[in-house]
Amino acid sequence: MTKINLAELNIKKAHELLRGGEISARELVDFYLENIKRHDKNIHAYLEVFDDVFEQAEAVDKKIKLGKELPLLAGIPLAVKDLILIKSKKCSAGSKILENFNAPYSAAVIEKLDNQGAVYLGRTNMDEFAMGVSTEYSAFGPTKNPYDLKRVPGGSSGGSAAAVAQQECLAALGSDTGGSIRQPASFCGLVGLKPTYGSVSRRGLIAMASSLDQIGPLTKTVEDAEIIFGAIKGKDPLDSTSVGNPISHKSATKSDFVVGVPKEFFNMEGENKGISEDVIKNTKKAINNLKTRGFKIKEVSIPSLNYVVETYYIIMPAEVSTNLARYDGVKYGLAKKGKTLLEDYLKTRRAGFGDEPRRRILLGNYVLSSGYYDAFYGRARRAVSAMKNDFKKVFSEVDILLSPTTPTSAFKIGEKTGNPVEMYLADIFTCGANLAGLPAISLPNGLSENGLPIGLQFIAPWFEEEKLFETGKVFEKCGLQI
Repeated sequence: MTKINLAELNIKKAHELLRGGEISARELVDFYLENIKRHDKNIHAYLEVFDDVFEQAEAVDKKIKLGKELPLLAGIPLAVKDLILIKSKKCSAGSKILENFNAPYSAAVIEKLDNQGAVYLGRTNMDEFAMGVSTEYSAFGPTKNPYDLKRVPGGSSGGSAAAVAQQECLAALGSDTGGSIRQPASFCGLVGLKPTYGSVSRRGLIAMASSLDQIGPLTKTVEDAEIIFGAIKGKDPLDSTSVGNPISHKSATKSDFVVGVPKEFFNMEGENKGISEDVIKNTKKAINNLKTRGFKIKEVSIPSLNYVVETYYIIMPAEVSTNLARYDGVKYGLAKKGKTLLEDYLKTRRAGFGDEPRRRILLGNYVLSSGYYDAFYGRARRAVSAMKNDFKKVFSEVDILLSPTTPTSAFKIGEKTGNPVEMYLADIFTCGANLAGLPAISLPNGLSENGLPIGLQFIAPWFEEEKLFETGKVFEKCGLQI
């Protein structure tokens, strides 16, 4: 009998092996737990490995023995970003202020995965309250990139990305506010999906910026991302922003399928300031590979993208300052006592929040303050409206958009922490999809000259994730391999 290489499994293959009795859920879980034991002391992808993992697996094995129907995700070992509530488990959002917070209920996505019988290995490290692009801003220490331990895995879902890349889980959940799934997917050589805003319920996701946050998967393949998205999407009556809106679309296999390349992001012929030569080279190869598969490539213009980072870093901190106001030492989480109520607040927040949340709270309060609201926040909101209109117009000309996921491959730990503006520019290609609420996916697009993964991003019209999956599967077959 041929020995099964569990490191090569995708979700569908693992499902077939479980259903056929060739492996058990317990054996599958044990493989990943051994990898965690072997590697995570160096990677620090996990903040906690749950103590009931084998119990979860054995419940699935029992169903298999009884001949019960086995959903696709039954027994599949997943990691969960430490921002998504699992009932009775700790959920800290990577912050000291919630270090010992136990979730009173499960997030909507967890309820859906529970119905499938998924196994949760543990909660993964992240930038505090999802504020960062490197996972260096975790209150519990940085996560390291499995490709180079001196480099960052991206953020804020860096722990989830590193866990998948290091074979410490089969797939993982993350959240994406300005690129926090796609950017670590790019840095770690994975597939990362940010769904359309509202297609996946945010109930039970600790809020960073409520109009931008979205839960999605980090996986080895496009098909795996599609499977998890299919399981977690849908209308939630307890989340008023969630919707159920399937849309028919033109197949990516049609000969007249057009891929647009925004010149504001990537000028195919001109100067590409801020983008590394490796990223330029690999993106051009990806475009040529798509051409050979019959895709039509068209350079397009989305003028409002010239202001995407500035707009994002006004809207997001404004919402951060509102959402984090609830952490006051009174309702839940860390509590520090002073002589007055105000002193309670000040002591709690001083002890509980790290530098990056403080920076964004201050910025958010500033742009919302009297005398500055219209000059900053009001103008940023108008820019978002213009951006949505620009995207709507360009999608009347093309079926999908293409860009690099990040300007560079993974940077070194500590390289950008002294310059927040330089750190923020890592979101230049990703945060536009969040501001407009569009679905986007990052795919592995080869390696840099020093052996680091590079990502390629596709952006589709609202609720047309299927275009991302179809195009992504074609690209997997013809694109640069890792």
